[in-house]
Amino acid sequence: MPRFGEWDQRRARAIIAAHASLEGPVLPILHALLDEFGHIPDEAIALVASELNLSRAEIHGTVSFYHDFRRRPAGRHVLKLCRAEACQSMNGPRIARSLLHELAIDWGETTPDGALTVEGVYCLGLCACAPSALYDGEPIGRIDRDRLDGIVREARGT
Repeated sequence: MPRFGEWDQRRARAIIAAHASLEGPVLPILHALLDEFGHIPDEAIALVASELNLSRAEIHGTVSFYHDFRRRPAGRHVLKLCRAEACQSMNGPRIARSLLHELAIDWGETTPDGALTVEGVYCLGLCACAPSALYDGEPIGRIDRDRLDGIVREARGT
């Protein structure tokens, strides 16, 4: 998993400037900021709005609409569990509830040790292998509790 840099307004301004001339620059800018910093902090929303002469509400609306944009830093590892229909039909909700209960976190939260963030996503395109997940960007099909327990152990380094 890549290590992200601390928030740096000068670096953020450079990223915005590099994408500002694109048609519809908001999404490319937000993705680039996410790649650089690992999340979209409040300072980034205000800066993007100011630099593009848009309202903060417009940028906030974009960030909150798309599930890939997180507002807080993620853990060292990110597990995205599919919540779409095919995965629902293959016991995905039961498996996810069990994991979240064991970790004592909710969707979008990070374990207290900072090892793992668990996020819900809607369709990874792995419907034939449901239930599915992404772990640090790598697709995993036919996920079950044994596989998830292994992921948790790996994330924690145990």
